[in-house]
Amino acid sequence: MKFTPFWLFVFAIGFAKIGFAQNQDSTSRPQKNLFLQKATHPNKTRLWAVSGGTFTAYAGASLGLNYVWYAQYPRQRFHFFNDWSGWRGMDKAGHAFTAYFESQIVSDLYQWAGLSPHKSALIGAGAGLLFQTTLETMDAFSAGWGWSWGDMGFNTLGAGLYYTQARFWGEQRLKIKFSFHTIRYSQQPIQAENGSTTTTAAARAANLFGNSPQNQLLKEYNGQTLWLSVNPYAFFKQKNSPKWAQKLSFLNIAAGYSVENLLGAEQNRWKDAQGNVFSLTQAQMPRYSQFFLSLDIDWERIPTRRRWLKMVFKGLNYVKIPFPAIEFNTLGRTKSHWLYF
Repeated sequence: MKFTPFWLFVFAIGFAKIGFAQNQDSTSRPQKNLFLQKATHPNKTRLWAVSGGTFTAYAGASLGLNYVWYAQYPRQRFHFFNDWSGWRGMDKAGHAFTAYFESQIVSDLYQWAGLSPHKSALIGAGAGLLFQTTLETMDAFSAGWGWSWGDMGFNTLGAGLYYTQARFWGEQRLKIKFSFHTIRYSQQPIQAENGSTTTTAAARAANLFGNSPQNQLLKEYNGQTLWLSVNPYAFFKQKNSPKWAQKLSFLNIAAGYSVENLLGAEQNRWKDAQGNVFSLTQAQMPRYSQFFLSLDIDWERIPTRRRWLKMVFKGLNYVKIPFPAIEFNTLGRTKSHWLYF
């Protein structure tokens, strides 16, 4: 779970950024609050503020993670670690989401400071990669993990997805989003392989993912779903589209990925602090992946002249809202969910 503490930093910046975001709507009324408007040309004061704030956040998050997370584990020389099969790729999807999120945050702040969308997107993607590469470097010197090329590949994918869309389309037609739901684990006793001690899947999950809502939100892979939310309307000639399509231009199609019944990175087998070894077979608790097809909303495509609503919509676009969904999983089953989050 080496990746998840960084989400505290990511979400904190993300929601703080809402207050700076400005929707580019030429039909909107002039904003009374000039501070919230994007500068029409590079503003030195804003550029210094954004650059200083970004560096401070980067340095603070890096030092904080080193103190509260990596300092708790043994260090060793720089080494590589193949974790491609860990958590059935759910952590890799999280890396892509985080890099995409960071890239957009920093890019939007530099646009607010008056830089062109192209320059802002380039700086944003670079910052996203810098943040994630620093984290990966810390992993490389930690005995519990190591430098993962898989992680770096998905970091690059997330930052690259943001940059290429900003560069060639001038908008984000494909968005990476996040959703979460709580999981109820079995209370059935599990006996240790090397003794009479017992535990439960619920106890293992609590030890692994935490009990508090905050810890579960950030660490619980079984409850997380990462989505690629696509706006079909953005790919067609909008002037020639029928009125009904224009009215539904905010409606997205979303493809999601999640996992189920994972109580360890590669298998449901673990050892507690007393040396007791527990395991659950695939028959007892099958580990599997889930693929979803659902609808979503691109909140920024909902027209409004109210400034506060634009700020709210900007923040909501990082989260996939509940909608009916169809699930296809690696157990060979198909399920319908009346409402999935």
